[in-house]
Amino acid sequence: MEAVLTKEPLTGHRKLISIAEVLLIVGFALVPLFVSFPYRINIFLSWEGAYRMANGELPYKDFGLPMGYAFWLVPAMFFKLFGPYLITLVKAQVFMNILAGLSFRSILKSVKINPGLRLVSILVFCISYSFFNFWPWYNHTVIVFQLIGMAFLLKYLLRKPKKWSWLYMAGAGFFVFLSVFTKQDGGGLALMLCLALLLYSSLVDRSIRSMALFLGFFALAAIIFIGPFLPYGFSYWFNYGQVPHYSRLSALDFITEILGNSQWLKFYLLVVGLIVFQQVKSVKEAFHDKTFMVFFLMTLGILVEAALYQVTSYVPPDNNIFFHSFAFAFIMAMLFPKVPFHRPWVMLVACTLVMVWWSGTYWKYTQRIMQKAMPGLFVVENKEVVSKNTWSNQGEGSVQKPNTSEWVYTDLKAFQKVYMPESTVKGIEKLMNLPLVKEKGKALKVLNMTELTPLAYEMGFELPKSQEHPLWYHKGVCAFDKEVEDFCQKIRQNEYDLVLFEYLPGLNNFYPFEVRECLKKHYQQVDTFDAPRSDGLNPIEVFIRKEAPGGELTEVVE
Repeated sequence: MEAVLTKEPLTGHRKLISIAEVLLIVGFALVPLFVSFPYRINIFLSWEGAYRMANGELPYKDFGLPMGYAFWLVPAMFFKLFGPYLITLVKAQVFMNILAGLSFRSILKSVKINPGLRLVSILVFCISYSFFNFWPWYNHTVIVFQLIGMAFLLKYLLRKPKKWSWLYMAGAGFFVFLSVFTKQDGGGLALMLCLALLLYSSLVDRSIRSMALFLGFFALAAIIFIGPFLPYGFSYWFNYGQVPHYSRLSALDFITEILGNSQWLKFYLLVVGLIVFQQVKSVKEAFHDKTFMVFFLMTLGILVEAALYQVTSYVPPDNNIFFHSFAFAFIMAMLFPKVPFHRPWVMLVACTLVMVWWSGTYWKYTQRIMQKAMPGLFVVENKEVVSKNTWSNQGEGSVQKPNTSEWVYTDLKAFQKVYMPESTVKGIEKLMNLPLVKEKGKALKVLNMTELTPLAYEMGFELPKSQEHPLWYHKGVCAFDKEVEDFCQKIRQNEYDLVLFEYLPGLNNFYPFEVRECLKKHYQQVDTFDAPRSDGLNPIEVFIRKEAPGGELTEVVE
């Protein structure tokens, strides 16, 4: 449709806009390299998976996980290049954010968005989705691989076929498989969206060549990445619904989330529907307009994917908001085809309005920096005056969230540029000075059920390796009754010299409560200190064997 093809700028302007787009993507991605961070909740499994794979350990053979291992490929590579430090994960995420931004740009180029509007849409993508993703997380990586795969797919579908065009389809099949092999839910939705686009293309072209190529390369990638691991318990760990991996999905959850919330998604669906209803004069003509149909089906599919993904992958709560940039680009292209977005003043006004629209994204980080630089600025001096900051009385019994502006740094290299509660830092120091730790050295047998997984590098102990050992310990997600009983059996047999257990009573078996009960019965607790969590105060408990000599840090805690 004509609405998609807006007026092109002059060649010189087009080149400048292209340079500005790349600088925008790279600039937003590089911001995390110049700041420090509070310890990130849940980053522990990103670190340990990358650490294990960087050290040559094999998924399913040396550790189990209920998903594919594609998420850890890039972090493991960066660990090899820059060392197994938490800040290395940030560097890996910078790389992923650049790939995501360039892929989104490629998608917009394929559907022939005017370069000026394309730049504004890229700004929406960067500030609404990639900017605040400082740390690698599989619920984000799955979308990055999807975007890369879709960028290749659209290059194949919407460009004139050439001799080497099949390479685009090879890239599409490869990266969409990586998306599936990162997280089954998001990757599965990505696969279905790509298959829908391929089905449309097959119908309009009256050829199944594109579908066959995609499925062939997807299958080839699956054989390469899965085949070598089939002898190592892959069928047990990979979660496709078999016991003990029970389904965690509920139709009521989808209905409640979509009808009870999801205002932006429903608004975009309404606007997209009205646009298509108003602009499509001939269904047959629109159906054969391949650029328009691919753009429309992709936008519709992204909105549906986001609606479902927010239920299947609910941590963090905003991991599905990649849909804003797609909806924005489609709506603006259709409603304002004649607006000269390529003109500098129009782009400047549009970008300014976008920055105001998404100011909440960067303001919270600005506040954090200001709190550390000028702590007195955010202190409510007169609590007798009832206002937005004083109306709620945080009395006894209320949950007090830690003030991260008071957190401190440690000298340990693995935790460089990451600040934690002072109690956590002091607890780590006492732990590393424990006579038992110094005597055993690298021979120390440790079960670390905490978020402080980088202690494996700092203390030098070897991580447990077996097909039965889960990468992380969330019961019902990566550890099940069999694994919990195995841990308790080893505790009863005194196999561990040292056990660290993070007690999170507010979470459902994030670390299995049965293991803690076994520890209380068969081991002695010698210390406790705060976990590095920003959502409340929770203890990390230190256990040693009851007969272990030289283990006392403090008096035994009953």
